[in-house]
Amino acid sequence: MDDIQYISEYLDYLEIEKGLSQNTIDAYRRDLTFFVDFCVGRGLSQINDVERSDLNSYILKLREANFSPSSVTRKIASLRGFFKWFCANEYGTKNPTQTLEQPKLPKKLPKVMTVEELNSIINSDLNEEESVIVELLYGCGLRVSELVNLKLSNIDLSSKYIQCYGKGSKERIVPFGEKAKSALKKYFKIRDIIVLKNNLADTKVLLLKENGKQISRQDVYNFIRKQGEKIHKHISPHTLRHSFATHLLENGADLRVVQELLGHSDVSTTQLYTHITKKRLKEVYFAINNGS
Repeated sequence: MDDIQYISEYLDYLEIEKGLSQNTIDAYRRDLTFFVDFCVGRGLSQINDVERSDLNSYILKLREANFSPSSVTRKIASLRGFFKWFCANEYGTKNPTQTLEQPKLPKKLPKVMTVEELNSIINSDLNEEESVIVELLYGCGLRVSELVNLKLSNIDLSSKYIQCYGKGSKERIVPFGEKAKSALKKYFKIRDIIVLKNNLADTKVLLLKENGKQISRQDVYNFIRKQGEKIHKHISPHTLRHSFATHLLENGADLRVVQELLGHSDVSTTQLYTHITKKRLKEVYFAINNGS
């Protein structure tokens, strides 16, 4: 398409003015690039040429290509955001997504781990860095992107809290316990050795690999996946975050407190975990009664 530069401008707007994370911007870029390729295939040369019928055909193509319902929903949301911005800046006069309905997804209950499963991982043969990863993902409910972007200055050992930045660069303070404090103190000693060995006196990043490079999201995913294999369960870093929230609610934590700890802007997102606790209570109840 001739005016593809508008997409680059839109992505800059999302990063600079909206403060979206790099991962979110990359997802928007993939979605919009996919749509542009579709438009080129239909012989459309300009964004202003896109009609509602083109969008209908695009959605049909996504479904025929077996994209998951959540992927289709996200791609539609990407288009709606782009065209709204496009018209608001008077680059175009029509918004073909204006009457496009956003498909409603059935709410899936997040996968959680039992306390026993988590303890089996925590008490296994983890090195200092691995212990910190588990303690911060589960003990603080951090997102993996928040974890890998932590700086030394974000950690207050004496007061036992972490300053982290979530979606939209939103800041929040999360407390941690004695186990996390102990894991961090042990890791700091190992980190000092890595910094000295790799001549990284100026680095501010918390989590470093042996070669001095910053630990990546993929490194964390691979590590957690291997931990899941120990308990014969497919888990991801987000599973630990889900478990953190669920276990807090099961032990009587206030919903609004959990919302703050997770960094949810809307309490309805946090309320999903109350459904998990109810489901687990039913499972325990029936297991006890069926066994008696």
